[in-house]
Amino acid sequence: MPHVIIDGHIYEFEGKPGLLQFCLDHGIELPHFCYHPSMSVPANCRQCLVDVGAPVRDRASGEIQTHEDGNPVIRYFPKLQTSCSHVIADGQVVHTARTSKKVARAQQDTLEFLLINHPLDCPICDQAGHCPLQIQAYKYGPEGSRFEFQKVHKPKKVKLGPRVVLDAERCINCTRCTRFTDEISKSHQLTIIERSVKNYPITPPGVTFDEPYSMNVIDLCPVGALTSADFRFQARIWELASAPSIAPANAKGSNCYLWTRDNLVLRITPRHNPNVNEYWLPDEDRLVYHRFNANRPLGPQVRGAGGTLCEATWDDAFRAAADVLAKAGERTVFIASAFATVEDNWLLLQLAQSLGAEIAGYIEHIEPGHGDGWLRTDDRTPNSEGCRRLGLMPVDAVVLRARLAAGAIGALYVLEDDPIAAGLCSVEDLGDVPVVLHYYNTTNETLHAAQVVLPAAMVAETIGTFVNEDGHAQRVVPAKAIRDTNRTLMMQMGLSRADRHGTPFDRWHNEAHYVNCKPSWELLPEVARRLGVDLQHGGPRRIMRKISEKLPAFEGATYEVMGLQGVLLPERVAEEAPENA
Repeated sequence: MPHVIIDGHIYEFEGKPGLLQFCLDHGIELPHFCYHPSMSVPANCRQCLVDVGAPVRDRASGEIQTHEDGNPVIRYFPKLQTSCSHVIADGQVVHTARTSKKVARAQQDTLEFLLINHPLDCPICDQAGHCPLQIQAYKYGPEGSRFEFQKVHKPKKVKLGPRVVLDAERCINCTRCTRFTDEISKSHQLTIIERSVKNYPITPPGVTFDEPYSMNVIDLCPVGALTSADFRFQARIWELASAPSIAPANAKGSNCYLWTRDNLVLRITPRHNPNVNEYWLPDEDRLVYHRFNANRPLGPQVRGAGGTLCEATWDDAFRAAADVLAKAGERTVFIASAFATVEDNWLLLQLAQSLGAEIAGYIEHIEPGHGDGWLRTDDRTPNSEGCRRLGLMPVDAVVLRARLAAGAIGALYVLEDDPIAAGLCSVEDLGDVPVVLHYYNTTNETLHAAQVVLPAAMVAETIGTFVNEDGHAQRVVPAKAIRDTNRTLMMQMGLSRADRHGTPFDRWHNEAHYVNCKPSWELLPEVARRLGVDLQHGGPRRIMRKISEKLPAFEGATYEVMGLQGVLLPERVAEEAPENA
């Protein structure tokens, strides 16, 4: 087996791996700025320099020459090599800054050159605290600066487009941003202008940086040169907690991190998953965080005698919902949701079957022409594939309206969707039909026709499983707390900071940021209990285990198997009605 010796340790390898990526894969830290595993290798930052040597072979025999002690004679390259562009060969010896003073000095000098004209504005930079240049300057850079002249000035606060702002003075010309637009998104909307210490990335004349993946350059930028127009100056990294999740803006289910402060989601960034979205995230998935914070409900409501929705306790709302279902009985029509988790839709199926009622299906949200064959899809929901694997089909709007007009529907139970806004029916169509609605935001138009409204937890607040259009089952954990958080949610709270979501003694703690809602896997059993139906399940983990055992389309989709990267489900053969649990 071919091997390479790095800082005195022997590592075996196969093929022709790049040295830098090989080191990173084996936990060997090598500082770098311009390198990215999904893009070309320009080797222009020079920060990943290493000292490389190879065994000397006898020209005549081809045998490796050895010293008297039996160790091979190593001949080193005359100059240090950029590890990002160097391909490993059998028997090579590599020294990093840990074992070579020459390499350590070279990296220190490189950083000194990069910092000569870099502005000293870390205290106001959005990148401070998670800036590779800042971190590497402390670890590998000089103790201080010898530069005593005026720094080169470049344009600042330049809006390249609606979502990205440039501070050219911070740019170190790694070219990650321009390579992204040339090689990954292929929009070619960024280029480098000027020369030497005066160059920086900018849009060509007459071009606006408005491609649907523009915000990826913010993550790629190893300094604070490219920042988010939306998140700029909103919070410092050490004030934020992050939780792994998926983006709910389309059917791709791109992996992401939800970043919260004071129990508000303030930004969304990509999470690497080679099977789904690799390193990237569309802008639409990043900006969806506003839904998690704005226009959230204040609590359950029941329509009173005067025709207006009135605040109610959870117990009163559950009883009112149960009364609606009890009166309508098997004439109740349930509508599932491609926004809700697999577990929520499964429980809805069980509730409908216990009443002998039917589920009309789920509401499709298709935007023709929106998809691009990559990370954006025409389907604007995250779980339509999960619904289909449960045996649910899209609601037939014509049939639904006809049945409403004929008085054939006694009640409508809507799970986490908005049939009026979706065009399935109008307020007038539902005039004499009581509606029970699980909803996320007060902008939901079906609120105007609902008899009982139950605020439901969103992706950022619940636990559950979503299946993307390719059949990858992925689970989510809560990034923010809700009012009266139950033990199951608390145990899965995916926050990274020790203080979790704050306490009343924190000066930044705001009780109004705790939404009075519940996950639908908690709401549905409570409504069922008032009807004398037992839907208690022991938590979403057990629900998903049960689904994976009963339905072949979900075989293997347990929480343990899914982890945080998800699992590819068996190919869906046909839409079969789910078995009764």
